[in-house]
Amino acid sequence: MVTARRITSGARTAPTVHRIKVTLAGSRPPIWRRVEVPSAITLRGLHDVLQAAFGWEDYHLWAFESPLARYGIADPELEIADAAAKRLDQVALAQHDRLGYTYDFGDNWEHTIVVEAVTPAEPGIAYPRCLTGRRACPPEDCGGIWGYNYLLEILADPKHEEHGDRLAWLGLGSADQFDPATFDLTRTNTALSGLTAVLVKD
Repeated sequence: MVTARRITSGARTAPTVHRIKVTLAGSRPPIWRRVEVPSAITLRGLHDVLQAAFGWEDYHLWAFESPLARYGIADPELEIADAAAKRLDQVALAQHDRLGYTYDFGDNWEHTIVVEAVTPAEPGIAYPRCLTGRRACPPEDCGGIWGYNYLLEILADPKHEEHGDRLAWLGLGSADQFDPATFDLTRTNTALSGLTAVLVKD
């Protein structure tokens, strides 16, 4: 269940939302999403949001890095605390605060999360929601950012010896079926729709 941090101004109390920009580290041109989430969403909930917003498939281990600790699926040996027990507004309270998020400890997809603003929730609006973004998510298990760049080189060269094998691996009939420059806002928000809640009724 999504809850929200509240701010009080006189007699007025309202849930707040964090507007965050999340960028895939090392991506050139940058791959990023701008998302609004309830301020009191747990980091476990934020993981679900990021998976949906980018188009990851949630196959692998993950962790958030903050000045306080690392959070993910609790693992004392890896010094990872329980992400379900920590809220976003506890580790990134204000504008310009930053977090790291790593998905897949093998491919090591590192994301930089920057808080752009903390504002009252709008009446009738369901959160989380994606406001905008740029470029497609890399395919799962393609070898991290270096492997993704190499994959794009192969797809762009029909004469490359691995071209056919990579198309088959991706399940594509031709390279133009995957456009790395594409970002579909409607599709992204559809993916997020199962996680949403209206924080302030009209």
